[in-house]
Amino acid sequence: MFDKIVIANRGEIALRILRACRELGVKVVAVHSEADRDLKHVRLADESVCIGPAASADSYLNIPAIISAAEVTDAEAIHPGYGFLSENADFSEKVKQSGFVFIGPNAETIRMMGDKISAKNAMLAAGIPCVPGNNDPLSDDNKKNLKLAQEIGYPVIIKAAGGGGGRGMRTVHTEAALLNAIAMTKAEAGTAFGNPTVYMEKFLEDPRHIEFQIMADSHGNAIHLGERDCSMQRRHQKVVEEAPAPGITEEQRKFIGERCAKACVDIGYLGAGTFEFLYEKGEFYFIEMNTRVQVEHPVTEMVTGFDIVKEQLRIAAGERLSITQDQVRIQGHAIECRLNAEDPKTFMPCPGTIDQFHMPGGPGIRCETHIYNGYKVPPYYDSMIGKLIAHGEDRKSAIARMNTALSEIIIDGIKTNIPLQHDIMNDSAFAAGGQNIHYLEKKLGIY
Repeated sequence: MFDKIVIANRGEIALRILRACRELGVKVVAVHSEADRDLKHVRLADESVCIGPAASADSYLNIPAIISAAEVTDAEAIHPGYGFLSENADFSEKVKQSGFVFIGPNAETIRMMGDKISAKNAMLAAGIPCVPGNNDPLSDDNKKNLKLAQEIGYPVIIKAAGGGGGRGMRTVHTEAALLNAIAMTKAEAGTAFGNPTVYMEKFLEDPRHIEFQIMADSHGNAIHLGERDCSMQRRHQKVVEEAPAPGITEEQRKFIGERCAKACVDIGYLGAGTFEFLYEKGEFYFIEMNTRVQVEHPVTEMVTGFDIVKEQLRIAAGERLSITQDQVRIQGHAIECRLNAEDPKTFMPCPGTIDQFHMPGGPGIRCETHIYNGYKVPPYYDSMIGKLIAHGEDRKSAIARMNTALSEIIIDGIKTNIPLQHDIMNDSAFAAGGQNIHYLEKKLGIY
């Protein structure tokens, strides 16, 4: 096991990684921007290094500064968390070239899975079902593109090959709108991702978002830890996640899960990863793979009793997976509500000082957050300030415990989305389970 690692992230995920390191006896170096000197994990770390101004481009995305921090503190490895540089192949490559271990997959794998076209082709080769569409970049041949859309059948969706996080996609319902949509998506993709390549798929109109958590080591072993349902979304951003997914059978879980694990072995994957699918009419369709730990990993940990972050560290240190597929057991149900510093009606970010914070408790409750009384939520980063997780013997019990926890939690001084989460937990359609990815937006009147 490593003696010391750098956590190249901030907020609740940085604190989560620190706690895993403490359990394994690993020392922690916290890197932070000038705006984040008072983050909880910075205060708790063995060492801390300021890597630049508040702007992400000058700090958390500053590769030379992060590697320099590892050098001056004599660390051995760097954990990227999620977001920022976590899926940046150049970062993974430069970390390795500088003599450190990147706690995640190698650069070649990140590049392969970061390009949606190459990822889709790799999954098809592994026998994983994908959304109907073209497996090559769209050309500038208008007639060819019009014919392709006609063959796929409207509506179609134009996607950026290098996109992610719900960005770089445009739905097209008619032939008249197709060519303009392709041109606009190409332009946006080039600006946002530095890659103007786009491709076309069938737009599924009533899908759920279901994803499978996998772990793979450097010894040719890979397992899946079951699935999560992340269909409660707003503008392609997840709001509520749960495990297991309502209505998914053990046979379906085994069928898709085993293929995901096999694909990891085939492509030489290393560490934690997530295969994301659209699920419609009993069929799974692969859309992308996230080559990092997910925001929603706690729901999987709660139903399996398996520590995903500690396993990331063990795998990066060269150890074999600590369990086999036969040892994976899914017990009960877990739900996660993302807590955001935002107006619950307008969804505008709401930075400011936390005047009072009270964490909820009780059986099956887990609260992952970096905030505390007097903490100042900065305006420079994502508005998520924590996650509330509830585990129960079944889904009904988990929802009831989440409702209680949402009633107990106190975050004064700023606006949060807690009222929205309360509303979702008390929604009869959500209670029934199995709603599609458009349900929440329709409920909010924005779809």
